[in-house]
Amino acid sequence: MLLKDIQIGESCIIEKIDLPFLMEQRLESLGMTKNTTVSVLNRKGRGILIIKLRGSRFALGYNMTKNIFVRKAG
Repeated sequence: MLLKDIQIGESCIIEKIDLPFLMEQRLESLGMTKNTTVSVLNRKGRGILIIKLRGSRFALGYNMTKNIFVRKAG
């Protein structure tokens, strides 16, 4: 499942990030690593998400969310 498919209020666990090296490294430095729980706070249009990650809010665009593989938490 892709992060772009998660609905508002749902939580998921990061399984794999398939982005260019520098972008992937940046997300990892912000705390988005394998087996990290992410909650979707809001959706803005097609695949753009506001997420909560380790207590901080982030906005991720469609090109990012379509390349982050997750599984539903719980």
